[in-house]
Amino acid sequence: MTICAIEFVLKRCTELNDRVLKTFRCLIADLCEQFRGGHPGSAMGMAAIGIALWKYMMKYSPTNPDFFNRDRFVLSNGHTCLFQYTFLHLVGYEHMTFEQLKTYHSSRTDSFCPGHPEIEHPGIELTTGPLGQGVANAVGLAMATKHLAATYNRPEYPVVNNITWCMIGDACLQEGVALEAISLAGHWKLNNLVMIYDNNQITCDGSVDLCNNEDINAKMLACGWNVINVPNGNHDIEGIVRALVSARNSKDKPTLVNIRTVIGIGSKSAGDAKAHGAAFGAEDVASIKRKFGMDETKHFQVSDEVYDFFREAKPRGRQLEAEWNNLVDSYAQTYPELHKEFSLRVAGKCTDDWTKFIPAKSDLPTSPIASRKSSGLVCNPLAQNIKNFMVGTADLSPSVNMIWKGKIDFQHPDRRTSCGIHGDYSGRYIHWGVREHAMASISNGLAAFNKGTIIPVTSSFFMFYTYAAPGIRMGALQRLQQIHIATHDSIGTGEDGPTHQPIELAALYRAMPNLLYIRPADGEETAGAYIAAMKATDTPSMISLSRQDLEQYPQHSSRDGVQQGAYVLMEKANADVTLIGVGAEMVFAVKTAQLLEDKFGLKARVVSFPCQRLFDQQPIEYKREVLQYRSNAPRVVVEAYAAQGWERYADAGYSMHSFGHSLPGKDAYRYFRFDENLIAPKVAELVKGVRSNGIESLRAAGHTLSHSICDLEDQSKTVFQ
Repeated sequence: MTICAIEFVLKRCTELNDRVLKTFRCLIADLCEQFRGGHPGSAMGMAAIGIALWKYMMKYSPTNPDFFNRDRFVLSNGHTCLFQYTFLHLVGYEHMTFEQLKTYHSSRTDSFCPGHPEIEHPGIELTTGPLGQGVANAVGLAMATKHLAATYNRPEYPVVNNITWCMIGDACLQEGVALEAISLAGHWKLNNLVMIYDNNQITCDGSVDLCNNEDINAKMLACGWNVINVPNGNHDIEGIVRALVSARNSKDKPTLVNIRTVIGIGSKSAGDAKAHGAAFGAEDVASIKRKFGMDETKHFQVSDEVYDFFREAKPRGRQLEAEWNNLVDSYAQTYPELHKEFSLRVAGKCTDDWTKFIPAKSDLPTSPIASRKSSGLVCNPLAQNIKNFMVGTADLSPSVNMIWKGKIDFQHPDRRTSCGIHGDYSGRYIHWGVREHAMASISNGLAAFNKGTIIPVTSSFFMFYTYAAPGIRMGALQRLQQIHIATHDSIGTGEDGPTHQPIELAALYRAMPNLLYIRPADGEETAGAYIAAMKATDTPSMISLSRQDLEQYPQHSSRDGVQQGAYVLMEKANADVTLIGVGAEMVFAVKTAQLLEDKFGLKARVVSFPCQRLFDQQPIEYKREVLQYRSNAPRVVVEAYAAQGWERYADAGYSMHSFGHSLPGKDAYRYFRFDENLIAPKVAELVKGVRSNGIESLRAAGHTLSHSICDLEDQSKTVFQ
């Protein structure tokens, strides 16, 4: 619809617009009052914005929520979800029936109206809950459009040209992840991104000036954004539409549309924090209806007139689809090879058979090599040849080994850097800067644009994935495929000290649902980790890698074994003990096994255990075979991390209780007594105790290995559990 057509319809529908506004606001009040809970205030205040978007601005198709070239809408202030659910109902999304709309805050487990939008439900692009995540997600969606357009659009064939609209509130602009993402969007000049600010100056505690009095407009301008103000966002639908049209037509920058509204408009708590997160009460709901000229004795009132107001959304959406399909059909005739690849991306398929780019075992080094370097040997051919890959790093390109020959950076084509590294929007290598949280959360948007179209690969030091953890959690929650490359993953990182030596972080990621945390021991296992990550199309993966060189085990290690989570690396019949080696500490398990045999006459089998979650998915008989559950021989895990979680698999552990220490890598291991000459006697002592007291002695209540295989004279240095 052109701006002239929009203006004509707006002027003709002025009174009707007002009636729709009143109906919408009363409906929100009723929906929250029904179960006496929810967030009515902002949804009511944003009503005019919603009419401008769903009636006049956005490209979408209610009968096909997955229409590829649709505009994307992200509700970053996700607590206002009733705003989105109600418009999905009014414009005719088939699943969002009136009965479903009324399930908001109900006990129904089949509700499409959870307390924050969730990606599984039609019409919802991403799960937003923690404030600011949606801002970063929207930047990812806008990046995806820019990248796909630069790759596949041709003159007269704009097969990808959608806009990303992101709704935010005051609180979103206080979150660090949003500010990281805003900075990047301005740097990349993502003019296809429009952020709509519901400026009601209220958060949970009270007015925003309790904690924040900055000039938001000046801040956004400084970050490279356009800013458009709409002073009366409560009723001025025409003014909002004009602002959104101007934002959509921006040629060189993303745009913030700053719209002043009143939270809980029409209620007795209008403009007050009380309107934020609680139902108004029956008396006030009746008062709201009287104020808006509606029957206070009736509930959930939506007239045919209101439904008719939005009825054109379905045929308009079908027309958009038909026009796009015709465009793509013509594109196929003119650019058949390009169309073939584009069709694969639209279908969420890789542009080539990725398996043929994984190096064979025989092509991998056999001499010691850091697993971060092994990762580069595996990932870079994938990234070079599979165009679905978009790879980036949080300012650590020299360290993470993720650059492939001929890579092009994702950059605005006119951006010229002082260091001489340039690029364009077709680029698939992303310099995230020192913004780990935004890197993970923006990657959720890249992955969610259309499942499988883009596979984001992030990289940083493992310790810095503490900063990224909220975004990674949201990716796991949404079942988005991503690969996170976490290097420098042990005390072997060395001289940077305990600030950079992760001890506890693996426990977080191993516990996180729907995430594959994989810690490979050598190059062959690293190849296996990538295979597992590529197969995990509904799951993000984190591959945990060393800075220091690791011994290689070409005669024993197995990429297929990685797919099963754990496998027998070195078998011994009738073993006295099973040593579980993990990642960079595998060398200590292998050397300890040899020393136990040479010095103590004990037979030790070695199990490699790169991924707990993959192992948990295996049949019970396989797990019994690998860990010898029916054996009376104890199982001891060797890993320089906190021991939490290993009690499910091991009877004892040689692990960490403290933070690390600033020493060269080998010296750090020696300082914390990771040395086969120290480990082997402790394991031998454990085996002796089991022979005397039985395997059940290790499983007594409150038993920790610090009592059986730990040198107790210095708990601050020796770390086992």
